[in-house]
Amino acid sequence: MNLWRRLSGRSRALALTSAGVLVAGGLVTLPVTAAQAATQCSVDYVTNDWPGGFTANLTIKNLGDPLSSWTLGFTFPNSGQKVVNGWSAIWSQSGQNVTAKNESYNGSLASGASTSIGFNGSWTSSNPKPTQFTLNGTVCNGGTPPTTAPPTTAPPTTAPPTTAPPTTAPPTSPPPGQKVDNPYAGAKGYVNPEWKAKAEGEPGGSRVSNNPTAVWLDRIAAINGTPNSSSNGSMGLRDHLDAALAQGAGYIQIVIYNLPGRDCAALASNGELGPNDLNRYKAEYIDPIAAIQGDAKYRNLRIINIIEIDSLPNLVTNTSGQAGGTAMCDTVKANGAYVNGVGYALAKLGALGNVYNYVDAAHHGWIGWDTNLVPTIQIIKQAATASGSTVRNVHGFIVNTANYSALTEPYIKITDQVNGQTVRQSKWIDWNQYVDELTFAQAFRQQAISNGFDSGIGMLIDTSRNGWGGTARPTGPGATTSVDTYVNGGRIDRRIHAGNWCNQSGAGLGERPRANPATGIDAYVWVKPPGESDGSSKEIPNNEGKGFDRMCDPTYTGNGRNGNSMSGALPNAPISGAWFSAQFQELMRNAYPPLS
Repeated sequence: MNLWRRLSGRSRALALTSAGVLVAGGLVTLPVTAAQAATQCSVDYVTNDWPGGFTANLTIKNLGDPLSSWTLGFTFPNSGQKVVNGWSAIWSQSGQNVTAKNESYNGSLASGASTSIGFNGSWTSSNPKPTQFTLNGTVCNGGTPPTTAPPTTAPPTTAPPTTAPPTTAPPTSPPPGQKVDNPYAGAKGYVNPEWKAKAEGEPGGSRVSNNPTAVWLDRIAAINGTPNSSSNGSMGLRDHLDAALAQGAGYIQIVIYNLPGRDCAALASNGELGPNDLNRYKAEYIDPIAAIQGDAKYRNLRIINIIEIDSLPNLVTNTSGQAGGTAMCDTVKANGAYVNGVGYALAKLGALGNVYNYVDAAHHGWIGWDTNLVPTIQIIKQAATASGSTVRNVHGFIVNTANYSALTEPYIKITDQVNGQTVRQSKWIDWNQYVDELTFAQAFRQQAISNGFDSGIGMLIDTSRNGWGGTARPTGPGATTSVDTYVNGGRIDRRIHAGNWCNQSGAGLGERPRANPATGIDAYVWVKPPGESDGSSKEIPNNEGKGFDRMCDPTYTGNGRNGNSMSGALPNAPISGAWFSAQFQELMRNAYPPLS
């Protein structure tokens, strides 16, 4: 629901003809030198422009001998053009001269190979395209020049043709798609073929297998695909984007999930990067994702990024002095890994004209208290303005990601009283201000706007596992004996404690994905693919950096974060992201609305 718009620039493919003429929307005659004649490369320079700023994506193609390293150079035509920040290269600028040197992972370019790099820029009076590029010091000429020397005599002068030029404009590349208010509205969602195959491998799974679910990039290797992985799938990011085009999908959902010291208050979803690996996160994870998502091939596909679930709220609730405080959360708060990592991701990805960022905002059972909600929004804003980002790179927020909190509680309102006591005094609600995700999401949105976010932001709610149907679903309010009997008898969320998050027993599929379901809500979505485990119920050695968290152990008696309650987890679960057949069957059995 972001009302901010960006204008889009034209794609300009740059190359020299055999006579030394540069083609870039016009003709510029350049002398051909021996150095230029030996150059064999081409550069494609594509921009998305908006008032005062732009994103440039460049594709460098090596048409000559293999390279072990490269340096690209060009000059901005105007002094007001600046590189703000870049990716997939080491960028520098001196005056109007710009240099981009390869990163460690993309220096090798075989003959005929290409690499994509890019940057966010600013401009003042205008933003014309550079007219010449050099690679390793020599001018790119688009290919091998002719072996015969160019003519030394001027061409004969002839009268210009008397026929009028054509009145139709010359063809241009179609502009990248403008950002829309709601990327889900009127668009077909991408169905992950790998998840679809797993769902249809289960009895009755075809009833839900055509719903769009998100693709999780939970480690660096997932960008290019992990064929030997036991969790998620073998397809890489580009594979999924290509498949989305083949499906005719209007949008695809990608989970960006690999912060340094990831998930600092849990173990089941710990990541591969240590708390001090921010530079690796930028160069090896976000930069390659931005380069792929910025490929002009995907410009008409709405790419929706779910940014770093279970991250920033941890800095509010799970540091020293809190009931669930951990040393890792203290570390990533102190060194800025989460704030700067999220800011960097927002800046790189939000600058792309067809990309929409939704930042994770936890759920009502985590930050629904007065002491947590506004501080969480404030730290998200801190991240949204870090590492070169602005709040405009946040299109919205998502709540209940991979969680189980009920969408609505039909038989309990936070304003209810029993025998003169507010239901907020019940053990389940525990003085929270909210009882369900819809009211929480709508309130979060208003608070975010009040704290400086764009008034057009929208909310997403993950409804993949919060249906709570089946025979245990209440049909009316609980007994009015006490606030506890009233709340416990009437609540449809049947968890033992609202802090329980791992493979919850009794859960069901929730509302099916759809756009504009309620005021302020862009969509109900299935970001957590139903049937993928939250974590193993016992320790399982693996090479994916995924640990064992006792909250996934059905025999665990809890900790301060769940009121020292039983975990409520299902037994015999595999590691996070791996297929969990028993859970998928239970989710279908307890679906609400029920499956037909």
